[in-house]
Amino acid sequence: MSFDTTEHNRQRFCFDGVESVWLFGYGSLIYKVDFPFLEQRPAMIHGWVRRFWQGSHDHRGTPDAPGRVVTLIEQPGARCRGVAYRIAPDVFEQLDEREKNGYLRFTTTLSFDDGRCDEGLVYIADEHNAAFLGPAHEADIARQIAVSSGPSGHNDEYLLKLADALRHLGDDDPHVFAIEGYLR
Repeated sequence: MSFDTTEHNRQRFCFDGVESVWLFGYGSLIYKVDFPFLEQRPAMIHGWVRRFWQGSHDHRGTPDAPGRVVTLIEQPGARCRGVAYRIAPDVFEQLDEREKNGYLRFTTTLSFDDGRCDEGLVYIADEHNAAFLGPAHEADIARQIAVSSGPSGHNDEYLLKLADALRHLGDDDPHVFAIEGYLR
């Protein structure tokens, strides 16, 4: 079941007087950059891990047969590598529509490769949203991804592009790579 968060996200933050905001991407926002940005940099956030625990009823699956996409799960001591984009606040209108199936914007501290940190936003679909599928064995997740498809394409394309993008970033994500191994 989907949960449209578009309007909720648009009311969640006030960007009056703000020229730009950092956005952290850890899933398709790493490799499918179909939005304007002012700057792009590798970054990481601490205390979170990437997991294929969110259902995709609108992009990589359908309401009757959801695909699986990544969200972030809190885990003390963990870190999640991705890409930070400095964007104009009006870009969120497009991104809120793209990330509408259960994802809410949260503030986070971004750590950049040069040691600097800055505040930014991240989309997270937590366990309280209706599209949350939760944990499963990586082999079962791979089987679901292998047969899922939606308006944005086959679910396996999402997984494979994400795995390639993480390798390009120099990230070793055991969860993503285990699912990729089962899929192949």
